[in-house]
Amino acid sequence: MIFESHAHYDDKQFDADRKELLSAVKAAGIGRIINVGSDFAACRQTVDLIQEYDFIYGAVGIHPSEIEDLNQEVYEWLKETASNSKIVAIGEIGLDYYWEKDARMQSRQKECFARQMELAREVSLPVIIHSRDAAEDTLKLMKEIHAEEIPGVIHCFSYSPELAKEYVQMGYYIGIGGVVTFKNARKLKETVRRIPLERILLETDCPYLSPEPNRGKRNSSLNLPYVVREIAALRGITEQEAADASWENALRLFSKVK
Repeated sequence: MIFESHAHYDDKQFDADRKELLSAVKAAGIGRIINVGSDFAACRQTVDLIQEYDFIYGAVGIHPSEIEDLNQEVYEWLKETASNSKIVAIGEIGLDYYWEKDARMQSRQKECFARQMELAREVSLPVIIHSRDAAEDTLKLMKEIHAEEIPGVIHCFSYSPELAKEYVQMGYYIGIGGVVTFKNARKLKETVRRIPLERILLETDCPYLSPEPNRGKRNSSLNLPYVVREIAALRGITEQEAADASWENALRLFSKVK
């Protein structure tokens, strides 16, 4: 079976066929899915999904591009919801400077990131971290707050193999998705070759970032075998070994998953 560690099945792109697709996903051997919140509405929909589907678990958190949602009321809701037995992480949280160029708003992103990291520490859950065009600030903030004490994954990793090794040394996992199948993804391919297999998680970030040969189309967990195949080829192992390792890695990080 395959463990999908990062999906967004609450997304409106799935409204027309969500039930049918999730049935197909389960039948295809995707044994566990973590549906990851991004804004407050997505977090609430995630709670609905984990109640409806036994193989779906959830993460709740506010994405850096959605921090206008993170008021005190929402923060308290996140804290309360974290006690749900099927909420297994705080995420996705982090920094995104690709969309946000204003220095004041970047500072606000850092405040919200740090606050949600501390929430994860308080409720004893791992974190799912989003970092885009913010490599230096992400690592600096994590070191300042001693993120090595808070387990987690760097989702949709897009930086250098050297930076991946720094995160691994902090105890973090590296989320690998469809981008690894792209011909021009040289840094990510090298990252997969160089970091320990025990630190790789499989993810799609669906409905985004479909792998080859479906690049540009709506993504789903049905595309994870393409990611498994690429990781196996890069590591010189079998596809079964790659899938099994990522399954065990995910269970180790997301310890509430049964």
